[in-house]
This record gives sequence, structure tokens and C-alpha cells, in this order.
Amino acid sequence: MPNIYDSAYDLEKAIRESEEFTSLKGAYDAVMSDESSKQMFENFRDTQMALQEKQMQGQEITEEEVEKARQVVELVQQHEDISKLMEQEQRLNMVINDVSRIITKPLEELYGEADSESESAE
Repeated sequence: MPNIYDSAYDLEKAIRESEEFTSLKGAYDAVMSDESSKQMFENFRDTQMALQEKQMQGQEITEEEVEKARQVVELVQQHEDISKLMEQEQRLNMVINDVSRIITKPLEELYGEADSESESAE
């Protein structure tokens, strides 16, 4: 029986060596190497994090905050390097989501069977 942690470390290594990750790292390095790009990106991330934090705490997000966030998003989307970084991040997230679906399949099948059995028993 394979050690699940060894498999997880193999998966980590595969992700690090994947085209999606190396493309993301290249895009990230390009943004971070330019001071104005870096500042703009950090402002974008700070805005995102502040809004997420408010949501998680159940606080109301004001119309003004929504508008500010929209403007920040528009600004970063117009920046070629940041836009590329966000695109590469999205590609890697798709891979990670696919992997997550694959590794949680045994649980889905287990609980899916339990749901089917309880429905047929009714």
C-alpha cells in the first residue's frame, strides 16, 4: 500500500514542475521585477483581502468599497504583465481544482452510495 504522504509530495513536485506553475512563476517574477507593476499588484491584492476579510466577519461592504474594488480590477486588467499573471494563476487554479476533484472522488463515491441507498430505502 503506497504511503499517502509520499504520494502527496510527489504531487507537489509534479505541480512545481508543471507548465502551469512555471508559467505562473515567470509571470509573477515579471510583475515583481517592475516597481510600478509590483505596487499596482500589491494594491489589488490588499483590496481583495480587505473585502474578503469583511465578508468573512459578516460586515457590510459599502457601495464605495465595491466601486473602489471595481476600479482597481479595471486598472490591473489593463496592465499587460498583471493581466498575464492573473491568467496564469487561473490556469493553475483549474489544475488544482481538477486534482482536488480526483483525490476526493473516493469520498464522493462513498457518500454518494450512502445517499443512493437511503433514497432507495424510502
